[in-house]
Amino acid sequence: MTSRVVDTMNNSERRARLATRHLLAPGTRAASAEAVADALVALHATDAATVYLSALARLRKPETGEVERALYDDRTLVRMHGMRQTLFVVPADLAAVVQASTTREMWGKERGSLLKSAADAGLDAAWLDRVEAATVAEVARRGSATGAELGKAVPGLRDQVLYGKGTKWEAWQPASGRVLRVLGFDGAVVRGRPVGSWLSSQHRWEPGKGHAEIAVADAQAELTRRWLRAFGPATEADLKWWTGWKVTDARKALKAVGAVQVALGDGTAPGPGPGWVLPDDLEEVAPPEPWAALLPGLDPTAMGWQGRDWYLAEAIRPRLFDRAGNVGPTVWWNGEVVGGWAQRADGTVATKLLRDVGADAEAAIAVEAERWRKALGEHRVTPRFRTPVEREISEG
Repeated sequence: MTSRVVDTMNNSERRARLATRHLLAPGTRAASAEAVADALVALHATDAATVYLSALARLRKPETGEVERALYDDRTLVRMHGMRQTLFVVPADLAAVVQASTTREMWGKERGSLLKSAADAGLDAAWLDRVEAATVAEVARRGSATGAELGKAVPGLRDQVLYGKGTKWEAWQPASGRVLRVLGFDGAVVRGRPVGSWLSSQHRWEPGKGHAEIAVADAQAELTRRWLRAFGPATEADLKWWTGWKVTDARKALKAVGAVQVALGDGTAPGPGPGWVLPDDLEEVAPPEPWAALLPGLDPTAMGWQGRDWYLAEAIRPRLFDRAGNVGPTVWWNGEVVGGWAQRADGTVATKLLRDVGADAEAAIAVEAERWRKALGEHRVTPRFRTPVEREISEG
């Protein structure tokens, strides 16, 4: 098929891009965890399992050891807070960009909030400076330590601060958790190996490289460039939502990368507004062969856009999300969400289709379910954020 430049990108074109750029179509799966993270910009890490499962869904050889190698042996992937104050795993070469574009502002706010809580105990900025320095030094000395170990070694981490003043959650608690969170935002320490298996959400702390010396505008432009390469075309609202930036920052970043407007939608109803793509990304993408995929809860593809109507029908959305807006495990057919899935106690991977997709699709989805059964083996994974369909399947 001869490529051509287009100024309208309908839903079929967007699904074709999603299939190939997110490594979901036949023949696009990756050889390494780094390639997966690079293709998706960032992997959600609020649920520790998501990092591994999002990678396994796209690896030619779905092995958890491949993800552990990148995260903890080669350190080519970094776990850090970023967009929307959410925990992500990002390529190491992108960590400084995320920190400067997004986390740096969060660090200032979080540190200010901690100082406000500490003031009720008579603790001031000089106290926090001392505790931070002592904590960073202790992490460097040990090379790796849990929060509990650091609390024993650094007395200031045991100082009590008032949390939630004036609310029903008001309570005096040790400063350790908040101090480590602030240091993590600053890049002074980073999350290392988990305490327990790869499914554990508790991690050891290791020395970081410090905050990034990159201008905010430059970092936001680079993050936008990477995101548009993976998720474009997308709207201004999509970019604002995904990053958590102010709308003015999103607009400046789109301008900085020279983003080009294209029309979205299929013409049968008003579109979601103009979409944006990089100036060298206007060629039509050929649709891939039919494909099916089972993606985990909080997968970057399902959570990549604020406007989801082009790949997720409104009628089935409530059954696939929890009340806080977290997506559960989803079943995909040719670029659209068509159902949910879950692993049962006996290791079976079961699906529930919420749309009529036909016999060919059902067969392809069954193949993917069996692939997941083999990949998970003896591991049993329950999503941190349960959804109606996932609960129904897992208990069925």
